Amino acid sequence: MDKFTNSAWFMRIVAFALAALLFISVNFEMESDKKSLGLSTAPENGTETIENVPVEVYYDRENLVVSGVPETVDVTLKGAKSLLINAKSQRDFKVYVDLSDPEISMGDRTVTFKISDLNEKLVATIDPEYAEVNVQERMTKEFKVDAEYNSSLLEEGYTAGQPTVSPETVKITGAKDVIEKISYVKANLEIRKGLNESVNGQATVKALDRDLNKLDVAIEPASVAVSLKVSIPSKKVSIVPEQTGKAKAGVRIKSISVDPTEVTLYGQEASLDKINALNLPVNISKVDGDTELELNLSKPESVQKMSLSKATVKIRTEKVDVEDKDTEEEAEEVVVEEEKTVDKVEPETTESKTFTNLKIIPVGKQDDQEVELDTDVMSITLNGKAEDLKKISKDDISLTVDVSNLDEGKHDVELAVKVPAGVSWELDSKRVAVSVSMAQEEEET
Repeated sequence: MDKFTNSAWFMRIVAFALAALLFISVNFEMESDKKSLGLSTAPENGTETIENVPVEVYYDRENLVVSGVPETVDVTLKGAKSLLINAKSQRDFKVYVDLSDPEISMGDRTVTFKISDLNEKLVATIDPEYAEVNVQERMTKEFKVDAEYNSSLLEEGYTAGQPTVSPETVKITGAKDVIEKISYVKANLEIRKGLNESVNGQATVKALDRDLNKLDVAIEPASVAVSLKVSIPSKKVSIVPEQTGKAKAGVRIKSISVDPTEVTLYGQEASLDKINALNLPVNISKVDGDTELELNLSKPESVQKMSLSKATVKIRTEKVDVEDKDTEEEAEEVVVEEEKTVDKVEPETTESKTFTNLKIIPVGKQDDQEVELDTDVMSITLNGKAEDLKKISKDDISLTVDVSNLDEGKHDVELAVKVPAGVSWELDSKRVAVSVSMAQEEEET
């Protein structure tokens, strides 16, 4: 064994093996260093597509308007993967269209996209490759703004006036041919459904052509303040007390007045036009003497709302002899008994007599009051026996209206009628309108 290891061939073989290992080791380390430094003699290539790259447009923005250039494009890059990764993450290149030539002519043209600040070892493809653009003279013009809203969203019965805009005009800038197409400049105010009150808000301004297509222009200011006044039609009508029921024995109703005398109704005009007064039923069956009641006002179905829900009714009475009442009841009993008999007695015929232009006399007027009646005369028809009617003249009939408890304003007051016994009466109207005002003091001379 010692003889073999001491031989020259053994030493040559070992030396060769060590040299081969050293070469392989050194060569592997050098390749690793080259790769780490990007010095590989055979780099790995690839392809990357970068989407939505912004497009810049170079042109005379003070005097020209360019349209048709897309906002973004897609860029496909080819080259070494290390460079692709850097370009995709940094996005430090630019895609642009150059229309900066001062001699450029107006109108349509085809332009290609260009790329700058890209590593020269990368190859770029742009999608789309070109764009159809339009170059026009830049123009600025002032337009009046018209506000609009959806009137169907208003609550039923409510109306709105013409909306007001502030500022009333805007400046619109764009291509000359586009500015010339502007037919409407609108600001649409958004409102909620069931709107029943005035509203103030902001509305975006839009420029439209005659077919209501939105135009691509710059508007200054882009939005305006819009005010919309919302209201509901109203009408003032008189509150008319309407007597119901039958007065108690020994009680006569002299007058019924209401305070306030008017109420404001709100609703559609067509419905309000049909209402001239608001009746207030007043039941007198439980009235023993002068009474003051607070009664609810009934809202007509066609009315949206009323300014009042209640009114005060003042009832003035007087005591009368119960004998008159007993006589009426006895007469009714006699009629009932007669109906029970087989042979009915023919009722005695009655006649009528009419008196015209009877003066209506206000009673209870205060010294500091002035009283005016809408009508101060009235006709009355008496019904009774002919022999009784012959004895009656105008002097036997009294028409009065009690104004002693009336406040200043207009009132609807029931007439008090006195006629001779044994006859009944009919009036054209049982009530009369009375206006009460404070007397004017005479100036000293």
